[in-house]
Amino acid sequence: MAEFPLLVGKTYVVRTFGCQMNLHDSERVRGLLESCGCIEAHGANDADIVVFMTCCVREHADTKLYGQATSLISAPKPPCGRRVVAIGGCIAQRDGASIRSHIPNADVVFGTSAISTLPGLLQDAFTTTKHGVFANTREDLEGFSTDLPTKRDQSFRAWVPIMTGCNNFCTYCIVPHVRGREVSRPMEAIVRECERLVGEGTREITLLGQNVNSYGRDLYGDPRFAELLDQVSQTGIERLRFTSSNPKDLNEEVVQAMARNRAVMPHLHLAVQSGSTRILKAMNRKYTREQYLELARTLQQAIPGLALTTDVIVGFPGEEEADFLDTLTLMSEVGFSSAYTFIYSKRPGTPAAKMEGHTPREVIQRRFDCLASLVMRLSYDANQLDLHNTVEVLVEGTSKRSDTILVGHSQKNQTVHFALPEGASAQSFVGKLVDVYVDQARTWYLSGTPTGNPR
Repeated sequence: MAEFPLLVGKTYVVRTFGCQMNLHDSERVRGLLESCGCIEAHGANDADIVVFMTCCVREHADTKLYGQATSLISAPKPPCGRRVVAIGGCIAQRDGASIRSHIPNADVVFGTSAISTLPGLLQDAFTTTKHGVFANTREDLEGFSTDLPTKRDQSFRAWVPIMTGCNNFCTYCIVPHVRGREVSRPMEAIVRECERLVGEGTREITLLGQNVNSYGRDLYGDPRFAELLDQVSQTGIERLRFTSSNPKDLNEEVVQAMARNRAVMPHLHLAVQSGSTRILKAMNRKYTREQYLELARTLQQAIPGLALTTDVIVGFPGEEEADFLDTLTLMSEVGFSSAYTFIYSKRPGTPAAKMEGHTPREVIQRRFDCLASLVMRLSYDANQLDLHNTVEVLVEGTSKRSDTILVGHSQKNQTVHFALPEGASAQSFVGKLVDVYVDQARTWYLSGTPTGNPR
C-alpha cells in the first residue's frame, strides 16, 4: 500500500466481458486494487478508477467496450477530480497503446500477462496530467494471476486456472495470438490451491484453461489432466467442474476420470463448432464429425445422465446448406442439453478473415434462427428428464425479480428456482446444498420445492 500512495482511498469499478478466464482475472484485479487501499464503488460514474477486462473473440465485444469506455468522457467527474480508465484483457493485449484511437480517454493499458503491473501503471497515470497512455503488454512476465490477491463475489465457488494460452490455432480464433502458447501450472501448486479453498469453505471449483485436456503437455511431456482430476477430487471438494475442452484432446483416460470421481459434476461443455467435417477442417479443429459423434457416445455410455452442452458457429466462410444441415443433424443425434450459438465474426489477424466464400447475411440469419429453434427444443426436452425428480442445488442467491425466490445450479449446471420457505432467511440458504423436487421443467430452467434442510 505504501508503494502506491496515490491509490489509497481511490474508488474503483471493474467491468468484465468474455470468458471465465476474464472473470477470474477480474477477481484478481479487484483483490490487487483493494490490497493497495482502493474501495469498490457502486457504479462507473462514482469511481475514480474504471477497469475494463476485455474480450476480442467477437466484434460485438469491441463495439461494446468502445461505447461504454468513451461514454465516461461526458460523465460527471469523480470525487478525486480525475477518472482513470484502464483497459485490460485480450483487446488490450491485441491493441496496446494504439487503443487510444478508439478510446481517447484510455489512460492505462495492461495485457493478459501484466495484471500484476496494474497498480504501478495507475500510480503513473494519477501522477501526471499529460495526455497519453501508460501501457504494459509484455508477454514474457513470469507467474500466474492466481498468485495475486483475489476478491470473489461468492466465497463458496471459485475458479482455479490450471494453464494459460492455446496451441490449437483454430482459423477463426484470435485467442492464441493474445493469450500466447500453452503454459501449465505445476500440478502440486493447483492441488495446494484447491486444498486451501476447500479449507476456507469453497463448495465448488471450476478448473480453467483454454484447452484443459492438454494440461501438462508442456511440463510433463504428455497431458496429465486425468491425473489432475483424480488429485483435485481427493481434496474434499464437493463439486468439481472444468472448462474449456477441445474434443481432439479429450481421451479415454479423462472420460474414465470423470466417471470414477463423484466430485466431477455430470456436465461437460464440449464445443463442436460445426457438424460438417469439411467445415471443421477449414476451421482447423482436427477432428471429424464422426469422431465427435463417437466421443459423445463414449461419454454418454461412461457417465449416465451426462449433460452435454456445446458451442456452434453459423456462417463460417464457405459454409453451404449441406454443411449447415450436417450441423442440425449432429445436434439432434447428440441430444445436447444446451448450446451457445454464434454468427461467425470476422477477426482481423486470423486465417479465416482472408477466406473466400462468405454467405449472404440473410441466409446466415435464417440458418441461425433455425439452429436457435432447434437448441430451444433440445433444451426443453433435456430438462423434461428431471421433471418430478429431485436434484441437488448449490444455492447462489435470490432471483433478480423477487427476494422470495432462490436461485442456484444443479449438478448438471441447470438453473433451478425455488420459493424461500416461510419464516426462513435467504442468507441461511446461500452457499448451501439443497435438494429440490422439480415440479416444473421449462426451456431454460427448472423450478420446484425444497425437500429437507440446507446443508
